[in-house]
Amino acid sequence: MGSNRDKRIKRKVRRSYIISTASIALVLFMLGVVSYVTLSAISAARGLQENVVLSVEMADSLFANEQEQILRIINDCEQTARVDYLSKEDKVNDAEFRRQFELQIDEILSENPLRNSYEVTLKADRTSPEDVESFLAAVEPTVGVEYIAVPPVEVVETMQTTISNVSIGLLIFLGALLIISLLLLNNTVRLAIYSKRYLINTMKLVGATKWYIMRPLLWSALKQGVWAGVLSSVLVCLSVYGLELFTPRSIELLGQMQTAVIVGGLVLLGIVITVLFSALAINKFVNMKSNKIYLY
Repeated sequence: MGSNRDKRIKRKVRRSYIISTASIALVLFMLGVVSYVTLSAISAARGLQENVVLSVEMADSLFANEQEQILRIINDCEQTARVDYLSKEDKVNDAEFRRQFELQIDEILSENPLRNSYEVTLKADRTSPEDVESFLAAVEPTVGVEYIAVPPVEVVETMQTTISNVSIGLLIFLGALLIISLLLLNNTVRLAIYSKRYLINTMKLVGATKWYIMRPLLWSALKQGVWAGVLSSVLVCLSVYGLELFTPRSIELLGQMQTAVIVGGLVLLGIVITVLFSALAINKFVNMKSNKIYLY
């Protein structure tokens, strides 16, 4: 009779442990997926900022040293992230250029009317209209610079505003989700410790020290955090793999290194959260008077 009762109690404890671990893992999984999507969106937005390109077109009569002088001035600008040289032959032979005009330009003109140019990619944080104007003021007066093609100011301003608003909105959403996740995890862990309050009280009544009571429970919480973190990480990796399969290649997602950081963060968060919240809950019941435990 007693043996069956003990087995039944063990099954209930094991079932409660599994359910609480799965609950923690699912909350961590939700947090991990949203973190991945949020950081991917912010990374994509930053990628758009890095696609602001100015075309510095040069006169055909320039010597090599004069072109190098223009290149030095461009590189000295704080806004410059990358500079690519594009000859007029490359431009006229570009497949996209020919597709847009739907004809061979050399069939109607005796010579190539395009110019050699430096394609200047601006830094992500230096694409404001003021930065563009500063770049133009530094480069445009240079001898040999015929024309600088820039995106419309309205386009740059709209892009800046949109990216800033999207990034702030996503970070606020992620922060709110993190707070909600912590509250859910706290309640889950507290309920798991709550079910052991009579055991804690019994150990206290027979003279067990505070650390003696807390040690096995914290060790159990540590293992639970590891299992929850690993399970949530596996689910996140599977979700990321599926997302990469069905996402168009034109949309950039986070790299393997950033994904590994999120996965490692989930395991670490699972351990820290379960151990910390368990310690707080255990400490509360250890310090609680016996008569209050039965009324709690």
